[in-house]
Amino acid sequence: MQRLNHRGGKMAEFFFLLSKPQTKKMPGFKRFLLFSLFFLSGGVLLYSQETQEKGVNRNKYRINILPTKEAMKIDGVLDEKSWQVSEIAENFTRVTPVDTGFAIAKTTVVITYNKSFIYIGAVCYDPLPGKRPVESLRRDFEFGKNDNFRIHIDTYNNLTNGFAFGVSAAGAQCDGVINNGNQSSFTWDSKWKSSVKSYSDRWVAEMAIPFRSLRYNSGEKEWGVNFGRLDLKTNEKSTWAPVPRQFPHNSLPHAGTMIWDKPLDNAGLRLSIIPYATATVIKNREAGESAKWKMNAGFDTKMILSTSMNLDLTVNPDYSQVEEDRQQTNLDRFELFYPERRQFFLENSDLFANLGNSQAHPFFSRRIGLSVPVHFGGRLTGRIGNKWRIGMMDMQTGSKGENRSSNYAVAVLQREIFSRSSIVGFLVNKNITESFNDSTFTGYRYNRVAGLEYNFASADNKWQGKTFYHQSFYPGASKDAAAVSGNITYSSQYLKAGIDQSWIGSDYVAEAGYIRRTGFYEITPFVSYLFYPSGSKKIISHGPGASFNAMFDPEFNLTDRETQLSYTVGWKNKSLLSISMDEQFVKLSRAFDPTNTLGEKLDAGMQFHWKSVHAGFTSDARKSFNYVMNASIGGYYNGNRWNVSGLINYRVQPHGSIGMTMSYNNISLPQPYNSAKLILMGPTLDITFTDKLFLTTFVQYNNQIDNLNMNMRFQWRFAPVSDLFIVYTGNSYTENFMNKNRGLVVKLSYWFN
Repeated sequence: MQRLNHRGGKMAEFFFLLSKPQTKKMPGFKRFLLFSLFFLSGGVLLYSQETQEKGVNRNKYRINILPTKEAMKIDGVLDEKSWQVSEIAENFTRVTPVDTGFAIAKTTVVITYNKSFIYIGAVCYDPLPGKRPVESLRRDFEFGKNDNFRIHIDTYNNLTNGFAFGVSAAGAQCDGVINNGNQSSFTWDSKWKSSVKSYSDRWVAEMAIPFRSLRYNSGEKEWGVNFGRLDLKTNEKSTWAPVPRQFPHNSLPHAGTMIWDKPLDNAGLRLSIIPYATATVIKNREAGESAKWKMNAGFDTKMILSTSMNLDLTVNPDYSQVEEDRQQTNLDRFELFYPERRQFFLENSDLFANLGNSQAHPFFSRRIGLSVPVHFGGRLTGRIGNKWRIGMMDMQTGSKGENRSSNYAVAVLQREIFSRSSIVGFLVNKNITESFNDSTFTGYRYNRVAGLEYNFASADNKWQGKTFYHQSFYPGASKDAAAVSGNITYSSQYLKAGIDQSWIGSDYVAEAGYIRRTGFYEITPFVSYLFYPSGSKKIISHGPGASFNAMFDPEFNLTDRETQLSYTVGWKNKSLLSISMDEQFVKLSRAFDPTNTLGEKLDAGMQFHWKSVHAGFTSDARKSFNYVMNASIGGYYNGNRWNVSGLINYRVQPHGSIGMTMSYNNISLPQPYNSAKLILMGPTLDITFTDKLFLTTFVQYNNQIDNLNMNMRFQWRFAPVSDLFIVYTGNSYTENFMNKNRGLVVKLSYWFN
């Protein structure tokens, strides 16, 4: 009892310190450290008390997988004898719109295997007549716009990392990796087989997934597994092992168990080589250059060193087939974030991409090779034993203009603890490799960031959080070349609440990363609650939300504040309405033009306070015509702003869609500052002639940067994961549509096993 009183006294002292006014004895940084230590100790306490049960459904939902000696034909017809003797997964439970009761759209699944493949057969029954909604035949289709079936596999039994394979009712494939328990990335591609057969009352999917496409520990006899189904006509998402509706149906902590008849063998070394060749012609009329022709070639190599270790090598890589970035109207004081789209950096990237948080990514692969060529590189990822994961990447770039050749290296070591938590240590290094003697060079010859992170998550996925410490090293670095952060979130069916905070030092530099801003302390608490009315035939949920964000400079003076009160209404047909009221305060740390149109700037140190109202509506995505619309009106710095933006889409199933994106900002500021009417809009055309022949076209009109961009991409997948691309890109002025530059690329790649 005495010990409990002592602990309570310490805790009371802790909160008393947090509530005291700011003094020299209690700088913001120390206050932040107390917060972080509190979150860390809370996470440790949580996990020291939790049971070591491996998932909430692992002991309740179990299916045996037995071998077959038959030659299995992947044709969508389950007539082989092996299917008749396989165990059946059935009685799927609804996830949405409600997570109680059995699914109306019934599904049965059978599984078997041989030395090379895992086979899955699924019968998806149709309780309602009519055409099955399918957006297109494109690989890695959008989940919510297609009737589909998926299998989610937790090969490592860690409730965190796994694989997803799926087919739509029209036969299109999707494949991806699962990270952080329920976050799927479908940029990962693998060779596997599938076929779909349609009937009036059901559709049947047959899949063959090669063991060489998976990563797992040899000697295991159990894997986590779940089967998921989306039937849009009944508006029903269901799974074999139940998943609460606040989580995606790929949630690995809620998966069941697949039991092998014998421990799995080590598959040994496997090798794939993917060579490519390109022909390019570019004409830069804006620079007065004539057309330039170029031929290029290179290759990627994938080596499976073991069932759990993977080595990827690339020589003279080419990314010409990657789509152009979708432009954004830039009204921000800091650098905009654009996602990585290049395949090499996306595959198995969770170890690298999950470092840090949205304010401070110590490693951001887009820094590598966007302005200069990449000569070669390699990446080693995998597991060492049952609890350790390793990730290492090294890339060498060339030079171009003022950008000097550099080497980028990152190493990550992860140790899993408790049920779903982990400790991560990492080192990121950027080093200029080019020899030069230039007195005008003002950068750093090297920049390094090292850090330690603790990620925690409960076995039922309700509690999640993270805390980290990063330190950067470069010539002249001070004690403020560091970043610290801590966050914790609780998610239940009704309540979601959390708090996030970061301290980013004024001298924190991560040249191989994405650092939105430096020299601040930020705290962001948030909460939302959902009601589920039982008597309503149309509304599935509604509820309020509130969030608060405050940022302080190194002297702990307030520089930014945003308070938001919101309310959301969700319909059973998947439509969603949200309204919010915002209050904002900004104290400029540097001069800034709020329109970003090179006009007169507001002076550093000026303070502004304004309020605004926002509304957004998402229509029923199951319908052929669907849309997302957003609008806002209110103050903006020393003036006013109103905005309308949205996305309109019409689906011509199953052969594609026609869409239009748009954003209009009307900003009115007093003289001598610029007012502006900023327009960003463009049509999109996505045609899937077959499941192997695609055409994508989009246009982007952006008068803020006086640019009209057109991107056309034709793709022929003539063999598994082997493609012919023809890509055209052009840029013109928005006033007279005179061309600035244009280019045409033909690229051929082939996957050799």
